Amino acid sequence: MRRLTLVSGCVLAGAVVAIAVVSFLWLPYPPEDTSGGRLAPPGLPHLLGTDKLGRDLFTQLMIGARIALGVGLGSVALGGLLGVAAGLVAGFATRWLDDTVAVVLDILIAFPTLLLAMLLVAVRDASLGSAILAIGLAMSAVVARLTRVLVKRVLAQDYITAARTSGTSWRRIVTEHVLPNIWPTLVVNLALQLGLAVLAEASLSYLGLGPPPPNASWGRMLQEAQATVLVAPVGAIAPGVLVVALVVGVNLIADGLRDVADPTRRRTR
Repeated sequence: MRRLTLVSGCVLAGAVVAIAVVSFLWLPYPPEDTSGGRLAPPGLPHLLGTDKLGRDLFTQLMIGARIALGVGLGSVALGGLLGVAAGLVAGFATRWLDDTVAVVLDILIAFPTLLLAMLLVAVRDASLGSAILAIGLAMSAVVARLTRVLVKRVLAQDYITAARTSGTSWRRIVTEHVLPNIWPTLVVNLALQLGLAVLAEASLSYLGLGPPPPNASWGRMLQEAQATVLVAPVGAIAPGVLVVALVVGVNLIADGLRDVADPTRRRTR
C-alpha cells in the first residue's frame, strides 16, 4: 500500500508518455489535414471527432502530449540546473552575499511566470523555446531557494566540520557530502515542478504565448474549443482530461518518491 501512490502516478503519467512517444512514430492524420469536416462527432474514421477547422482531434491530442512533456522536461532541466547552481553558491557564500541572493530569489519567486513569458515573447517570438525559457527561469528561483536551505543544513553537520578540519577541499565536500544528502529532496521537488510546468505551458498556450500553429498545444486546443463547447464538447473535455491526468500522475509520483526517500514517512504510514 505504501507503493500504491507511486504506482498510480506512474500509470497515469506513463499513459501520457506512451501517447507522446507513439506520436513520434505514428499519427492517424497529418497535423495540417483539414479534410475531416468541421466539428465531426466521435466515431469512424475520426475516433474523437474533429475541431472547427476539420482537423482530427486525436492527432492534435497526441501532438499536444509531445509538446506538454517537452516543455515540462525542458523547463525542469533548465530550472534545476540554474537553481541548484545558484543554491550551492548561496549556501557557500559569505553572509552579505547570501542575504543578497536570498532577496533576489524572493523577488524572482514573486514575479509572475505569465508576466515573465510576456516579456520574453516581446523580445522573442512566441515559440517552444520561449515557453521553456520563461517557465525554466521562473522555476529556477524556487529550486535555488530550496537548495540554499538544504545546503546550509548539511554544512551545519559535525561531519562537515570534521571534513573541513582534515583538509578536504570544497569540491570534494560538495560532490561527496552535500549533493548526496540533498538530491532526494531535490528530486521530489523537481517532480512537483514538472506538474506545475505542464500547467504553466497550458496557460501560456491558452493566452497565445505558447508554441504557435501547427503545434497543437493542449492549452490552445482548450482556447479554440471554448466557442463550440456546447456543440462539440469533446474538443474541450479531451485536452482537459489529459492535462489533469498528467499533472495528477506527476504529483502522485512526487508523493511516492517522498515516501521512498524519507524513511520517517514510511514508518509513520
